This record gives sequence, structure tokens and C-alpha cells, in this order.
Amino acid sequence: MTDAIKISKTISHALRHAPLEYNLHLDNEGWVSLASLLNALNDKGLPTTEEAIIEMLAKAEKKRFQILDGKIRAYYGHSIEEKIVKQASEPPEYLYHGTIRGYLESIKEKGLLSMDRQYVHLSIDERTAKIVGSRRAGELVIIKVKAKQAFNNQVLFYKEENGIWLSDSIPPIYLEC
Repeated sequence: MTDAIKISKTISHALRHAPLEYNLHLDNEGWVSLASLLNALNDKGLPTTEEAIIEMLAKAEKKRFQILDGKIRAYYGHSIEEKIVKQASEPPEYLYHGTIRGYLESIKEKGLLSMDRQYVHLSIDERTAKIVGSRRAGELVIIKVKAKQAFNNQVLFYKEENGIWLSDSIPPIYLEC
């Protein structure tokens, strides 16, 4: 594993899953000072610079992090207890969720739930949903979400980068399985 990949994975772990393990304190939108993150990486034996992180993020195929005004945050994927505040947006007519057939009956019964994450992860198109869903072993199933209809009935959606949308739990009535 290259140093850049190791640093990227460590940043992801620190900002999405275990900030306290790195002595980081995220604000309610998930931001932490870049200087604090650099200190945390150095403390974990991963010396790097602000410039190296900026360059690594600029070269990354997927934009998972945002840097602004000397601070950094992960866009999505948080599993920490304190909920990251997002700005709701009106979604397109449909969004998509990739999963495996083994979860389908539960989804039909309970809807899409955030599980161990803070939000349900959705994709703007079926292609992206297939990529995301194929990370799990099993027969892939794509669920079509009636996003606009759900939004009009008070289910909140949040637009992120890379064609990713987040949402609160989505009842089964808005799912085409």
C-alpha cells in the first residue's frame, strides 16, 4: 500500500468513524482544522504536509473530502454517534440504491435504513448504484427510489459529491424493488 493510500484511508477513518481515536473534535458539520488532522497523522506515524494532502485529494478519482478555510471534512459515510448536520435539497424524480438480494426482504418490509451510518446512501444513476452495491458479496439488486415523491412527503435528501445523495430513512412505499 502506498503512503498516499495509507494516509487517505487513515483520514477517512479519522473523519468518518473514529475522530476521538485521533484526538479530533468535529464540529456539527463534520469540520476539523487541517492543522489538527496533520498533528493526528504525525502522532500515528504518518508524517505529511498540508500541501501533500491537498495534492492527494485533488488527484483522487472520488471526491470524499472537502478542504475550506484551513479546515477539512468528509462529505459522507459517517458512523460516529453525533449526527453530522446536512443541508436538505430537493432530489431528482428517482435515485438508486445498490444492495444484495439477501437484504431485499428486510428492505421491502422496513424500507431503506441508515444502519450503522448516519444517512442512507443513494446514487444519481443505476451505474453508480451498481458500483457501490457491488462492494458487498452476493447477487446485486438495484432499488429505484421515488425520491421526489418521498421528498414531497417530508423525507429529507442531501446532495453530495460524485453523484451521491444521502437521505433519512425511506419507507418501503417509495421503493421499487
